[in-house]
Amino acid sequence: MKRATISDCRIIELPKVHFKAGNMSIADGVDEVPFRVARAFWIYDIPAGESRGAHAHHECHQFMIAGSGSFEVEVDDGREKKTFYLNRPFYGLHLPPGIWAHELNFSAGAICIVLTSHPYEDEDYITDYDEYRRLALSGERH
Repeated sequence: MKRATISDCRIIELPKVHFKAGNMSIADGVDEVPFRVARAFWIYDIPAGESRGAHAHHECHQFMIAGSGSFEVEVDDGREKKTFYLNRPFYGLHLPPGIWAHELNFSAGAICIVLTSHPYEDEDYITDYDEYRRLALSGERH
């Protein structure tokens, strides 16, 4: 697993284009997202009190955007934790590989858009937190 720290997680402001009929933000290349996007998905209709995520990746980068509404992303590098609050569609949170992420406290109608550097690969996921901490603290790959 790649060794990442909380300081590697960062909010990136996306370009905004203002129109009389509304605004548009763009994420069409490595100028906006710090990796080549291989996959996009979105999470929505999250029941009150439910959370998502609670895993890390060996190789995959993620970029999370609150397309609508708001939610929190708790990130953990095995030593330290930090919570980011996403509530604007022109801000994205970059999560490098090796960071445990847990999305929670979704507002009603929230939409979480996720761009990733890799297609879905089950082997890339670490879903057991104790195993994650062991790998994060030792720096070894699962």
